[in-house]
Amino acid sequence: MKKVFAVLFFFFTFGLNAQYEQMARNAFICPEVDQAFEYWNIQRPNLTFHSSFKPYLSSTFNDATDSIVPFKFYAFRNFFLSKMLNEAPEKRIWYNLQIHPILDAGITYDDILKQTAPEATGGMHFKANINNDFTFAATVFGGKTSLPFFMDTTVANQKILPATGQAYGDNKKGYTFFDYTGYMSYSPKNNKIFNFQLGRDKHFIGDGYRSVLLSDYAPAYPFFRINTNIWRFQYNVWYTWMYDVSKANGFQSQFQNKFGTFHYLSYNIIKQLNVGIFENIIWRGTDTNQVRTFDASYLNPIVFFRPQEYALGSPDNAFLGLNINAKLFKTLKLYGQLGLDEFFLKEIRLRRGWWANKQSWQLGAKYINAFKQKGLDLQFEYNEVRPYTYTHGVPEQNYAHYGMPLAHPFCANFRELLGFISYRKDNWQISARGMYALVGKDSVSTKGSNVGQNIFLSYTTRPFEYGHSTAQGIQTNILQSTIKFTYYLIPDMNLRVELGYLQRAESNKNGYVLQNPFIYFGIRSSFWNRYNDY
Repeated sequence: MKKVFAVLFFFFTFGLNAQYEQMARNAFICPEVDQAFEYWNIQRPNLTFHSSFKPYLSSTFNDATDSIVPFKFYAFRNFFLSKMLNEAPEKRIWYNLQIHPILDAGITYDDILKQTAPEATGGMHFKANINNDFTFAATVFGGKTSLPFFMDTTVANQKILPATGQAYGDNKKGYTFFDYTGYMSYSPKNNKIFNFQLGRDKHFIGDGYRSVLLSDYAPAYPFFRINTNIWRFQYNVWYTWMYDVSKANGFQSQFQNKFGTFHYLSYNIIKQLNVGIFENIIWRGTDTNQVRTFDASYLNPIVFFRPQEYALGSPDNAFLGLNINAKLFKTLKLYGQLGLDEFFLKEIRLRRGWWANKQSWQLGAKYINAFKQKGLDLQFEYNEVRPYTYTHGVPEQNYAHYGMPLAHPFCANFRELLGFISYRKDNWQISARGMYALVGKDSVSTKGSNVGQNIFLSYTTRPFEYGHSTAQGIQTNILQSTIKFTYYLIPDMNLRVELGYLQRAESNKNGYVLQNPFIYFGIRSSFWNRYNDY
């Protein structure tokens, strides 16, 4: 297979040199790509790159140095299976085309279900660059997958796969799915200040594995985004079109429109210290009185529109956040987040457990080239979200899209501790991940139970005003460990072979116990995050 792709590379790649500095393309959001960016950003921080907003725009990492990464990886400037057209010096317009085949194929074994199941995903990523200032990219894929038992208990009811959306079939025969993402990106006159994008994709805010502000866990959504880079500031404004599917019973004709406006202002105080401010507002497009469509008052691109919302007397759902990261000793990154869904200082000081003290926070650290061993990475992360965070009095206006939370997959009312260790050298990597979470869930025996974990319930159904604490309700302990071996057949294509073992354990005080071992083996070339720990 390596010989076949080497021949394709020879025929499709030529004539690429430093004069072509693409300004408008996005980097993929996936672990294999992110790991390289972390090495570059921690070891050689600068004042123009902002690590907390993804996808990264190429104009902000054109000076990224491949040599700083001590293993083979998907290069910052990747021209694998690409072709340059109309590139003669006298030509004013040149074109660059790139194709990435996508293949995820493998086999899984679930010890609870006592079944072996194949999985297969196929697709294509296509990218076209015109001069340095315009990029069109599209990814189309579909296939069939089987899930561990503990994941299927959620998907079986909703028929919605995290990250990809609508699923068909069942876990016994495999869920089939189809999805696509893409964007058109333009940086006027080849500049590094402004970039405009229109597409259907995801965004991620933060420096950790999770985000309590905005993650890529939910399916993709249509958006229009403006990216501005001035001095040490980066400012992103994007407008989205989402769906509430909670009352649709699987019928797409019953999906309800909801819209969102997002602002994220990032400031590099010094090379080693970054602070970001996040805000957004979510509102439904339809209600019992009218069809609102997109509310023009939220087109305001200026950060801090929470006062504007109050001035309008708006009942819509607003959320604020803070992101901080610091880079130390060229090996260590410390990071944290704070999310505020409601904030009343008097009630926080009184410490009475008021229901509307809805906050979330994150603390974490990454240690690269740990103990002076190149390619050895350690990471620790703590996440906590109070009850009723991300909820709303009108469930259609909660902080979710297509039946999935926009922030953390556990929704709310939990504490979580994560640990990672990986060692990567040349083409191979071995990694392990451990996760412990304490989640407070509703009681199935109590009618109308709402302890604040299920963000698809209205907070008006809360049982009392005061006395709320994190992980209240039926306390569920979740312990999960994963070990994975990866060999990169062609790093420039992200083509890899994976063999992994997952062990999941759940228990609660009512006597529920689950032990779910899961083994998987496959060959993959996909460019997205695969979450199996929710």
